[in-house]
Amino acid sequence: MKIRIALGLGAVAVDAADLAAIVGALADAHLDSLWISEVLTGPGPDPLVALAAAAQLNPRIKLGTTILLPGRNELRLAKALASLDVLSNGRLLITFVPGLAHGPERDAVGVPVKERGAVLDATIPRLRRWWAGDAVDGLTISPRPLQDPLELWLGGLAPASLERCGAIADGWLGAACTPGEAAAARAAIEAAASAAGRRIDPEHFGMSIGYSRRALDDRQLAGLAARTRDRAVNPAVLVPVGYDALRSTVQSFIDVGISKFVLRPIAGDPPWPQEIADLAEAVGDLQT
Repeated sequence: MKIRIALGLGAVAVDAADLAAIVGALADAHLDSLWISEVLTGPGPDPLVALAAAAQLNPRIKLGTTILLPGRNELRLAKALASLDVLSNGRLLITFVPGLAHGPERDAVGVPVKERGAVLDATIPRLRRWWAGDAVDGLTISPRPLQDPLELWLGGLAPASLERCGAIADGWLGAACTPGEAAAARAAIEAAASAAGRRIDPEHFGMSIGYSRRALDDRQLAGLAARTRDRAVNPAVLVPVGYDALRSTVQSFIDVGISKFVLRPIAGDPPWPQEIADLAEAVGDLQT
């Protein structure tokens, strides 16, 4: 099983100097990829714009995004993602997310929460057809992605999300869950894939993990509690504090068959190059 570890920026604000420093440090640290999350109301950059810039700063590092699908013009999205894959020489990694269901982001997405799953169900097959060169509603796109196929991963823990992942996605990137929940999610996805006559690559199961150098404050704990309010999980255990705890957490997910990791510092205390060097020293040797 190939273990790969990436840096995720989450919704953290970065400027041009930060991005250049991050990309340079990632290359030196031999981490797998750079991931940028999309949160419309957060301080972080638009992921497609930022990843396009990162692609030109380093010709080898892979580029990942957890990107909103609901609320977008699907043809424009198909063309933008295909273009980014071409201009990065096939280095794009995609996980589609429905968007947060609470706070200002709930309304910013522009699609009611209960309708977002249906958007994923309808749009993903159309994106695949466009990228394969087919006409959809009489329309085609150019350029087509360099990767053939351009893989699409999904997230989510709800039963409908797991069933959707098995039925139409190429992999799963979980977040804010325990190793036990991740193992159960994987089993549900694989069962859904089998029922649909499909198979998910056993190495296509990942986890996005936020971590901190210091104990979480009340605001951060409240945000986690909002995400886990329907589950019997102590939100504090979902964010490892300190690098020893982070390493132990990653290993616990490896033990249940998770092999791809996006690690997100939730507070950028030191300069980015130092953060990345410390992260690589703490967990880099887990990569295989």
